[in-house]
Amino acid sequence: MKVKFFSKLRERWQKDLFKKTQIRLTILYSGMIIFFLTLFIIVVYSVFYMIISDQEHDDIQTLADQELSVLIRYLGQYGLTNQTNIMNQNVIVIGEDQFFYYVVDSKGRLIFGDEVVRPLRSDLLSMLKGWRPQENEIRYETLSFFEFNRVQNKENDKLIKKRSLQLLMTGRPIYVKGQFVGVLYVGKNVTDNNYLFKKLLFLLVSLAVLFSGIAIFISYLMSKRSMIPIKRAYTKQNQFTADVSHELRTPLSVLLSSIDVLEMEVESGSEERDDYSRKLISNMRDEVKRMTKMVGDLLTLARSDSNQIELIRETFDFCPHVQKIIQSFKPLAEEKGIKLHIHAPQTLIVNGDLERLKQLLYILLDNAIKYTTDGGEVNITLSMKDWDHHPTFNIQVQDTGIGISQEDQKNIFDRFYRVDKARTRQMGGHGLGLAIAKWIVEAHKGSIQVSSKLGEGSTFTIKIPQSSIK
Repeated sequence: MKVKFFSKLRERWQKDLFKKTQIRLTILYSGMIIFFLTLFIIVVYSVFYMIISDQEHDDIQTLADQELSVLIRYLGQYGLTNQTNIMNQNVIVIGEDQFFYYVVDSKGRLIFGDEVVRPLRSDLLSMLKGWRPQENEIRYETLSFFEFNRVQNKENDKLIKKRSLQLLMTGRPIYVKGQFVGVLYVGKNVTDNNYLFKKLLFLLVSLAVLFSGIAIFISYLMSKRSMIPIKRAYTKQNQFTADVSHELRTPLSVLLSSIDVLEMEVESGSEERDDYSRKLISNMRDEVKRMTKMVGDLLTLARSDSNQIELIRETFDFCPHVQKIIQSFKPLAEEKGIKLHIHAPQTLIVNGDLERLKQLLYILLDNAIKYTTDGGEVNITLSMKDWDHHPTFNIQVQDTGIGISQEDQKNIFDRFYRVDKARTRQMGGHGLGLAIAKWIVEAHKGSIQVSSKLGEGSTFTIKIPQSSIK
């Protein structure tokens, strides 16, 4: 009951942990996307607003300068006393975008002017009262008023509608023959542009909300996908813990029981028991070797992860070392009836870490012999070839063993991965050898590949560029 309870509690904790991690990743991904989306919207809106606003400013400044030039020319000819002549000759005509223009004397009295909506003159003059524009000064004003419209077929009824106009205004002082005579005020209706700005902002915000929802959905999918390797790594870690516990528990049990028996043998010695003791000691030695190898592999991977291992690079002839490695594997190969063939030149000068390259070849040969059925063959080929105009050290280990499926080939270099766990455990594997082999090759800036078919054997090919090793 307790085991089931703790098992359920652990599963629930794992689910909560993964769920919280996924939520955090979703928030992180969506937050980044929404941030850049918001930044993009602000930039687009700001650029659009600046372009339109600058164009409006340039237009009204140009309009004011043109009208001032015309006014000075006619006022110089006719003077302020002949206002009727200036108005009748249409000296200044309100353009399509112009809302009003007024000429006010030095005492603030209207000399002449015109506007698009005549009833708004008093309101417009009230806004201009007391304003003496500085050079190229521009002012924004909002003018609110009520619009009266007669209802069709109801002569005495009226509709009252409040309207607001956004006006852009500027002014120019008027000097005639060096004498200040008044101020020219020019106004432009920019209500449509402001309405366009609001619509654009509403559109961009709506798109931002829409794409934020899409961003959250995509982030959820991305975080869900990101959790796959995390869950896989967590599962592998749990599996590794269980495997290591099993691997360590078994030899330790053998060692403890063997020690107990040896203690008994020492107390009551006999020749028959001495033979049995030697056998126990041999088993103990094998188990200790296996444990030592596993711990060594774990330490190698741990140190490689923390960059605590540096390659000792040197130039050497690799062939004598290969011969020694093959000699060490011959007893095991002969026991299974496996033929070892080596194809290599008499001398092969290699630049790299000798101990790591020996370890690499040892791992490949150990796997090849281990998974080759009785009476099979293992071929080792060593060569130095040019690859992309660079000298490359090549190692190829080919066996006629059980082979590896296409699906398993994708994961075979992963740590703690074993194709057939029961079979691998029986043969003494821990799923670390090929992971170490891959690290050794990549540390030498090389590549390792496998080609295999089930029941037809496997071929491991390593290429280590010599130019990259200094």
